[in-house]
Amino acid sequence: MYWRRRVVAGAGIVVAVVAVILLIVALSGGSGDAPDSANAAAKSSATPTPAPAPSKTESAAPSSEAPSGGGNHGNGGDPSAAPEAAPPADTPAEQPAGSPAEQTGVPACSDQSLSVVLYTDKPTYSTGDQPVFTLVTTNGGLAPCSRDIGKAAQNVTVRTLDGSRTLWSAQDCAPDKSVNIQVLQPGQQVRDDITWSGTTSSPGCKKKRVQIAPGGYQAIGKLGERESAPITFNVVAPAQAPVGQ
Repeated sequence: MYWRRRVVAGAGIVVAVVAVILLIVALSGGSGDAPDSANAAAKSSATPTPAPAPSKTESAAPSSEAPSGGGNHGNGGDPSAAPEAAPPADTPAEQPAGSPAEQTGVPACSDQSLSVVLYTDKPTYSTGDQPVFTLVTTNGGLAPCSRDIGKAAQNVTVRTLDGSRTLWSAQDCAPDKSVNIQVLQPGQQVRDDITWSGTTSSPGCKKKRVQIAPGGYQAIGKLGERESAPITFNVVAPAQAPVGQ
């Protein structure tokens, strides 16, 4: 009996040891898989899902926000966003369209290079006459130049003899706006006539015009901003016809 009990007890111990070993092995295998799964899950949650790349249409700025004349050039934008109607960069800002230099290809005459002289057709007029002034413009420079010498660029003013008051201006009542662009060679002269009605005027012809009174007067011609020296002339009352004639 004694040995039988010892064998049963020993077998029980062996079974218990085997059970413990199996339990340890099972726990070791399960705990090894769990961290791997946990790490995989952690890595999956920590790695952000890449967003889809924006298309070209989404990344380009709206055309209404593009800088005028330049699109997004130089700022990382799409060059195709530049307006097609942008003015050419080589257009000279200082030369307006239709200027003498642009039309003729010859540099414009400066006021300093021009000489302007005014003449009258007679030194003395009778009241009621219509004096004719002649404006002579000369290119005093050493090279050809272009200039508008038309009526729109000309003016003649009649003043009192002391020059203190303007009585008439060719640009007041019936201004002629014609343009005449010419290339003037060095020393070349151009002449143009301006007829005066012999009456007063005001800017815009807003005042009543009256016949000029007899007396002495001065006149000045002008082309652009270049003025002539003053000239003088006289207006006299018409001669009375002898009685009986």
